[in-house]
Parts: sequence; C-alpha cells; structure tokens
Amino acid sequence: MKNVSATLVRLAACAALAFGFVGQSLAADSKADGTWTWTMQGREGSTPRKMTLKLKTEGEKLTGKLTMPGRQGAEPREVEIQEGKIKGEEISFNVVREFNGNKMVSKYTGKIAGDAIKGKMEFERNGEKMSRDWEAKREAEKK
Repeated sequence: MKNVSATLVRLAACAALAFGFVGQSLAADSKADGTWTWTMQGREGSTPRKMTLKLKTEGEKLTGKLTMPGRQGAEPREVEIQEGKIKGEEISFNVVREFNGNKMVSKYTGKIAGDAIKGKMEFERNGEKMSRDWEAKREAEKK
C-alpha cells in the first residue's frame, strides 16, 4: 500500500510539473500580444512620427498591423506585418510598403523584456543597407 501511495504522489507531482510548463509556455507565447508604440525621427530632422504596432501570437506565429502617420498630413497608413515569428523573447517580422510602384521592405527584430521591445529595423535605401534602433512600449489596455 505504501508503494502505491508513493507512486500516486510522484505521478501527481509529475503531472503538476508538466501542466506548469505548458502553462508557462503558453504565457510566454502571448507576451507579445497587445498594442506597442514608439516614435521614429522623421527624415532630415522633421517632426518625430508615432508608430503603433498591434501584435497577436498563435504559437510561434506572430501577426499584426503597423500603423504609421501619412506623409505631410495624409491619412495614417496601416500595414499587415509579414513573416512574423516569436521564439521565447525574440520576435521578428517584415513590413512591406509600396511607393510609386516600388516595394520597400523593413525587417524588424527585437527582444521583449516586460512591457518593452528593443531591437533593430533594417531596410535598403538607394541600394544601401541601413538600420535603426527601435524601442516600443506596451500601451495599457483601455477599459
């Protein structure tokens, strides 16, 4: 009887541990969910532009939209992110925009730490590879 009790206790402990890891894994996957904002300096020192990124995770897949102000008072533009991925705290996604028939791809990478994402955005301008740092803060949920 003593062996059966000990076996049941071990089994229950293993099950609790397994469920804990699953729950922790699911929580880690959703750490990117929400609305994130940051400002990006405008071209040639012009007014900084507020960027808004809405993210949703599904396993290791990251989906969402980036909203950025339009140029010179135009309506804001909303673009679906592409090739979004999350692995632990690391995220990556692309933003593809079109100007006058030309596609411009910006590749974002970052690391989530609490309510902040710090990373790099890489793009090409006039055939030259360029990069910028970006740091987004999670917006509090509106109730």
